This record gives sequence, C-alpha cells and structure tokens, in this order.
Amino acid sequence: MENKEIAYRRLRTQHITGAKENTAAEVVQRLGAVQAQDYAQALWAIGSRMHNADVTAVEQAIANREIVLTWPMRGTLHFVPAADIRWMLRLLASRIYSRLRGKLEQQELKFKQMMLAEKIILDALREHKQMRRVDLMKLLEYEGIATANGQGYNVLLYLAHSGLICMGPLEGKQQTFVLLDDWLPKVRDWSMEESLKELATRYFTGHGPATVYDFVWWSGLPIREARKGLEAARTNLLLERQGGTEYWMGAEPSTASIPDSAVHLLAGYDEYLLGYKERSAIVKKEYAPLISGKNAVFAPMLVIDGEIVGLWKRKIRKEKVDISVHPFTTLKSGQQEIIEAAQRYSEFMNMTLSRIDIDNV
Repeated sequence: MENKEIAYRRLRTQHITGAKENTAAEVVQRLGAVQAQDYAQALWAIGSRMHNADVTAVEQAIANREIVLTWPMRGTLHFVPAADIRWMLRLLASRIYSRLRGKLEQQELKFKQMMLAEKIILDALREHKQMRRVDLMKLLEYEGIATANGQGYNVLLYLAHSGLICMGPLEGKQQTFVLLDDWLPKVRDWSMEESLKELATRYFTGHGPATVYDFVWWSGLPIREARKGLEAARTNLLLERQGGTEYWMGAEPSTASIPDSAVHLLAGYDEYLLGYKERSAIVKKEYAPLISGKNAVFAPMLVIDGEIVGLWKRKIRKEKVDISVHPFTTLKSGQQEIIEAAQRYSEFMNMTLSRIDIDNV
C-alpha cells in the first residue's frame, strides 16, 4: 500500500469519511478509546464521526453513563466505553500504577498520606456523589496534604488508575469526579487473554491499516503482550503485506477510493494522528513538529485528501464561532471545501459561523 491508500483507508476505517456512527457510544466503542486531554476537542473528535451530531448529544452520552473519562492507557486521559472501563484499567492502567506511587513518594506523599488522601476523597464522594476537582483539592489542603506543583493532580491520577474514581459530567465549566463503583454498574470480569484479544480487535478494526508497533504505541502494552493479543484476534482481522511491513485491519476492509469529502477540520489530539506510531502516511516529516507545538500540545488539524496540511483555531463569541485556518503552505484550491468543513463544525457546536479566515489561499 502506498501512503495515499493507507490514508484513504484510515479515513474510512475511523468513520471520518464514508459510514458514520449514530451515537457517541458507538464511536468510542469502534475506536476502543478516544484521546481527550482537550475536553472540547475530544467532543468534536467524537462528533465528527457521527451522523448529524451536536455537542449536546455527546455530552448527554457522558451524563447517561455511556462513555466515561479516565486514564486507561499511557497515563493519558481518554473517553472509553462505560462497559469496558474496568478491564481496560486492569489491563493497561495497572502498568503505570507503581510508577505513579514512586512519583508521589518523590513529592513527599508517603504511604500514610496517600491512605489519608484516599479516605478523604472516598468519604467526600460517598456523601456528595460528585465533586469538582477544585473542591477535592481544598479538602486535601485542609487535612494538610499539599496539592501544589502537580501533587494534587497526581493523587487523583493515582486513584483513577486504581479504579476508585473516574470523571463525571461537567458542573458548569468545571470537571467533576465520581466513585467508579457508584457511577457505573459492575460487569463480569474479563481474563487477561480475553482483554488482550478484545483490545487488539477494537484497535485494528477501528484504526487499520496499522502495524503491531502502532498498536504498542497506542495501547502502551509491551510488544510481547501486543503480539499475543494480535495473534488471538487474527481470525477477526485481515493482513496485507507491503515492502516487508505487515498491516492489519478489520475483516471488512475499508476501500481505498477517494474520500467522499476531501477536506476535514479534525480535532486536536485526534486519533487520526495519535492513533499511530508511524505517521508518515498522513503528514510530511517537515510538518509534523508544527502540529505538536510546545509541550506536546497537539493542535486541531486541517486534512485535505488524507494529508494533514495545516492547523485551525476557533474563537467562541456567545452563540457565534470564528474559525481561522492556517495551511502549512499555499493551497492551490479547496477554499470552498474548507468553508463547508468549518460550517460542519459550527453546526456541531450549535453556533453560527460568523467569520472564517484562511491563510495562503
């Protein structure tokens, strides 16, 4: 497969083009998990893969406990299907649990303080059901547990990795936390073998064509266990070889035809980029550093014909949104298609597209 064919297939596999999902839960289920450091952009990452979605529908899926925000893999915030959160945490998050404990100890949060912090948060959430992060931090500070310099954040991260808490719905513009066992009903336990097989099936079905090294990057699994999951899932997958590289994908492979819509304004941290270790099929080497910027903050992306060729920004003004688009190089055409893509985003936000500026057109 050439780069263009890989890009076209991934667009369709991820349901950025072609078939769309009806619900937010279906999108997250298909992809396995959706990266979500930027909450607003993560909502759009889900919405851009749905039929006639708006931001309200995606947030309702959170309130309905169909999708959940937590840190299941790589110590990174993701949306995951509610029914899968526990086996994902056991399979993936437990791998960095001990590292988090060591980090907290370096910050002088010893065992007794961690036990106290856990009890404080557990008691508070049992009483209030859901609480804002800022209020939890105040409780810890009141009991003499420092929260500055990331210490408070690492306490929450540690408790989320252990499966005690997860994020709840927004309260105003503030994120809340809830007790996982109160928020979601328990389901049957999955064995390690079942979890590995299911994760591999989800990943390659929702991201293929992709390699085992892409799967390792995305999941954070050791290569040995990633291969074990792939081997268990291979009856559900198809394999294509190109130049000595093995590409895996779902049993119903996406076609490599020209996308039905050639221009997309994708979310920051979108799975189209961060779902893979090897990204040369979708972005030129010289442009890749422009996407991540300082501190690995991944910007929203302009995609034309499968290739990431620029960035975009939004500015919200009451019920209106202004969008500015910044291609990496002069575009010979595509202005109208960019405007249409911006219109799709404004409709998702239930706002009027009041202004669009496009550089280098």
